[in-house]
Amino acid sequence: MASSTASAPFLAPPLEQLRHLATELRSLLPRVRVGEAQETAEEFNREMFWRRLNEAAVKVSGEATVLTTLFSRLPLPSPQETQRICEQVHIAIKEIIAVYYSLPKEQGITLRKLVRSATLDIVDSMAQLLEVVLSAPPQSTESGDLISCNSVSIACQQVPEIPKDNKAAALLMLTKSVDFVKDAHEEMEQAVEECDPYSGLLNESEDNSNSHSDEDGALGLPSNQDSYWSEEDQELITPCLALVRAARASLKKIRVLVAENGKKEQVAQLDDIVDISDEISPSVDDLVLSIYPPVCYLTVRISVHVLMCRGQKMLSRLCHSDYLETDHSVNLELVWQPASSVISLSLFPQLWSNRYTHGIHSFFNGCLDLDSCPFACKHS
Repeated sequence: MASSTASAPFLAPPLEQLRHLATELRSLLPRVRVGEAQETAEEFNREMFWRRLNEAAVKVSGEATVLTTLFSRLPLPSPQETQRICEQVHIAIKEIIAVYYSLPKEQGITLRKLVRSATLDIVDSMAQLLEVVLSAPPQSTESGDLISCNSVSIACQQVPEIPKDNKAAALLMLTKSVDFVKDAHEEMEQAVEECDPYSGLLNESEDNSNSHSDEDGALGLPSNQDSYWSEEDQELITPCLALVRAARASLKKIRVLVAENGKKEQVAQLDDIVDISDEISPSVDDLVLSIYPPVCYLTVRISVHVLMCRGQKMLSRLCHSDYLETDHSVNLELVWQPASSVISLSLFPQLWSNRYTHGIHSFFNGCLDLDSCPFACKHS
C-alpha cells in the first residue's frame, strides 16, 4: 500500500509560491494594457457591470488583507495554506480583469481607458504587495507590507469613483488637462516673477575679476548667462505665456461646451474631443520647458509651431462637431485667432538666423495680440 506522503503532490515553499504568483501577476499587466473587449451577443447591462466591478475590487482588497495578516507573523503559513491564499488572490485578480474585458468599446474609449487604468493599478499594487512580503521579515507589521496592503486597498477604493459613462469620463479627462495647463502656466509666471538676472553676479564679480579676459570685460558678459534670461529671452516670455493662456482658455471653454451640450450617446465625438485635447497638455509642457534658461531658440520655435498646429487641429475638430452650436465655435475660435500668424511665420526659419535681430519680434508679433484677446483674459 502506497503511503499518503508518496501520493501527496509536491508543494513549493511558501515564499517560493508568493514569488511565482508575483511573477505571474506582472505578466498579466502587458496583456491588460493591450487587451480588447470581449465580443458577446448579450446586450450590455451598465448597472450589472458596475456592480460586478465594485464587488471584484472589494474581493481583491479582502484577499490583500488576508495575505498581509498571514505573512506578518510567525510561524509562516504552511505550503498548503499558502497555496490556498495564492489561488484566491489569483482568482480575484483574474475576475476583475475579466470584468474590465466585458466593457465594450461602444461604451466609449475614454471610459475604457479609465477602467483599464484602475484595473492596472489594482494588479500592480497586488504584485507590489507580494514583493514587499517577500522582502520584509515576518512580524514587521509596521513596515512596508502594511503600506503596500494599504496601496491595494486605495487602488480598490478608487473603483467606485470612476465615471459611469463616457461623457462623465470625458469631462474628467478635460478637467485634468485644464489643471495640467493651469499648473504649467502658474509655474512659468512664478519663475518670471522670481527671476533675478543679476543673482550671484555681485558676489562673483570680485572672485572672477582676474579670470575674465579683457575682451569679456569689454563685452560685460555675465558669468551666469546660462541660468537667467537675457533681454532677448525676456522678449519671448510674454508671447509664449500668451499662447499658454490661449491653450488654457480653450480647454476650459471646451470643458464647458461638453458639459452643456455633450450627450452621452455621442460616444465617438466625445472620444475624439478628448483625444485631441490630450495633445495640448504635453505641447504646453514642451513650450514652457523650452523657454527656461538657457533658451534654445530653435526649440522654442518648434514648440510654438507644434502647439499652434494642435490648437488649430482641435478647433477644426470642434467646429465640425454636431453638438457644438455655431456661436460657441466662433467664441472658441477667438482664443486662437490672434495667434494664427505664428504658424505661418514659424515656417520661415530665416527669421531665426540671428537671435539678436528683429526676426524675433516679427516671429511673435501675432502672439503679442493675445494679451488683448478679451476671451483669453476673461478665462485665464
